[in-house]
Amino acid sequence: MITNQASALKGLLQRQPVAALGTLHAGQPFVSMVPFALLPDGSAIVIHVSHLASHTKDMLESPDVSLMVMASPTPGRTPQELERVTIQGQAVRFDASIPAYAQAKAVYVERFPQSSGMFEFADFQLFMIRPTSARYVGGFASAATLTSDELANALRGEQ
Repeated sequence: MITNQASALKGLLQRQPVAALGTLHAGQPFVSMVPFALLPDGSAIVIHVSHLASHTKDMLESPDVSLMVMASPTPGRTPQELERVTIQGQAVRFDASIPAYAQAKAVYVERFPQSSGMFEFADFQLFMIRPTSARYVGGFASAATLTSDELANALRGEQ
C-alpha cells in the first residue's frame, strides 16, 4: 500500500465513528450499525454491543464478520467515488479479566464518552474484531487489498 493510501485509510477510520457490521443470522447475511474504535497498535477494532442485539448473538454463534466504513456523501461526488474500506475478521468477546480489556474500554470511551455509563449495564459487552484482510477503495482507480499486518501497519502510520 502506498503512503498516501495508507494515510487516507487511517484518516477514514478516524473520521467515521460508525461501521456497517455484517454477520450471519440464521444462516443468512445480516447487516447492522455499530460504533467502533481502533486499538492503538492497529491490531483490532473494538465494538461495544448489547447482548440483546441480533448481531451480538450472531457473533457468538459464528465469529466470521465483515465491517464496512464509508466516507460521508458530499455534493458533486458520485457514490462510486466515495472512499470506503471493508474489513473481514473474527469477532472475539473481551473478558473483563484479561489485561487488554482495560485498554479496549479506554479507547472506546475516549471516542464515545457518552457510552461510559453503558459499561455498567450487564447486557453490554466489548468485542474486538481481529482483521484477517481488508479492501480499501479510495475512489476510481485507487484500491488496495491488505493483509491483517498491512492494515495494522497502515493504522499505525507505518508502511
